[in-house]
Amino acid sequence: MNNEKTKILILGFIIAITLATHYGWILDPIFGHTDLVRAIHGRLCYIPIALAASWFGLRGGVITASIISILVLPFIFVFNAHANNISSELMEIVFYYAIAILIGVVIDKELSLRKKQEETQLQLERAHKLSMIGQMAAGVAHEIKNPLASIKGAVEIISDPSTPLTEKKEFQEIVHDEIKRVDGTIKEFLEFARPKELYMEKLNLSSSLKTSIKQLENQAGNKNISFTRDIEKDVIIFGDKEKIHQVLLNLLLNALQASDNDSQIIVTLKKDEDNKSHIKIIDHGKGIEKSQLQKIFEPFYTSKPSGTGLGLAIVKSILEKHQGQINVVSEENKGTEIDVTLPLYEGKNEN
Repeated sequence: MNNEKTKILILGFIIAITLATHYGWILDPIFGHTDLVRAIHGRLCYIPIALAASWFGLRGGVITASIISILVLPFIFVFNAHANNISSELMEIVFYYAIAILIGVVIDKELSLRKKQEETQLQLERAHKLSMIGQMAAGVAHEIKNPLASIKGAVEIISDPSTPLTEKKEFQEIVHDEIKRVDGTIKEFLEFARPKELYMEKLNLSSSLKTSIKQLENQAGNKNISFTRDIEKDVIIFGDKEKIHQVLLNLLLNALQASDNDSQIIVTLKKDEDNKSHIKIIDHGKGIEKSQLQKIFEPFYTSKPSGTGLGLAIVKSILEKHQGQINVVSEENKGTEIDVTLPLYEGKNEN
């Protein structure tokens, strides 16, 4: 609304200047009332008409042409009463309307086309969202269906008086584990569908990466997998500590789960000349098929029997909110290389 008011004020100012020039109050005292000056008088009135038509379409152009035409009538019939001059000035008014109509029609068509394109884009986005909602609902239903079936079966066995006590305890553990699985699925779904607001702060990425690796060392030791590190000291970024830790832990855990026993995972962190940090995580596991590689960030896509398929979708979402990027290169039976890029802290967003 303010932008529209500003345009109207600008138009009013330009109309005032052009009419003052038309009446000979600006150029005539300097150059005299010559034919050249008279020609300039008339042509200057095209400027606000063209602007109005460009900004407001046909209606704006015609209204501006009408205002200017009415305001120049006293000049035509009182101050410029020669018959030849009157016909010339009236012809100028015809040109005012012609310009207003020509530009206005073109602009209106362009605005109409743009509106249709925006509506089409909006419909496509809505269709995509509905498709995503359907996909997400199907994914959640699928992830919850299997644990619920296990819980149902376990409860029936526990409720049977003939079931031995040792078996009841075993099935109670199954119920507990499956409930935890359902709870984890719902938590991941809620985090993806309704993410928390980021708490951005100055963050030592080097320390966060080392902490994440340390958390997984025992798990890696069970498979005799070692982490080979090359982590540059004090790589500082501006980010949400909890979310960045979640990203690192998720990517390292994926590499660990994909790796074969008695192998190594290479983790590097470097700064580049473009004020960006690069984290590389390289495993030597089974890799990802080319046909599946482009799907790994899609919600509910997973190759793991017990995975929700939301981990990498959440990772990508978090990185994008940090103006970061993730790139995955993989080859079957040779391994996967993940490259995460995050902008370095520059002290601009601390407040």
